[in-house]
Amino acid sequence: MTGDITAQEVDAIVNAANSSLLGGGGVDGAIHRRGGPAILEECRALRAARYGKGLPTGEAVATTAGRLPARWVIHTVGPVWAEGVDRTPLLRACYTNSLRVAAELDAESVAFPLISSGVYRWPKRDAVVQALDTIRTAATSPDEVRLVLFDDAGRAVADEVYAELFA
Repeated sequence: MTGDITAQEVDAIVNAANSSLLGGGGVDGAIHRRGGPAILEECRALRAARYGKGLPTGEAVATTAGRLPARWVIHTVGPVWAEGVDRTPLLRACYTNSLRVAAELDAESVAFPLISSGVYRWPKRDAVVQALDTIRTAATSPDEVRLVLFDDAGRAVADEVYAELFA
């Protein structure tokens, strides 16, 4: 689907987070701005208690959703794409670990952005392939999983990949 990840009415919204957990640009900044200070407060507590050096790439952790129309935000740090370096397992881990956290929360619905496809420059088509294939093959998954694309161009790529994977 095309839309605004911060407007999704689901149990959990996944944040393509900055490793600091303290906000940033893109999806991360939008979630922190719209969700308000409660998210940042819990992220600071996580940094103090468990993630002093930041959330490692591929891992996932949940906080409140603050003012978002969800119950939780699941933060995950996507890898930066680099030609000649295969970081695909880390990208897939973002989806797998976020789904695991959603299951631990008993979330029935979750909305994902396309992780690492913005400032982290992951090629959009491959980012969609990794997202959809990982979600499809995950050992545990909520009843409803949405991949929320930012624009129509991303949606067109996702529709094409979906048709290939699920034909």
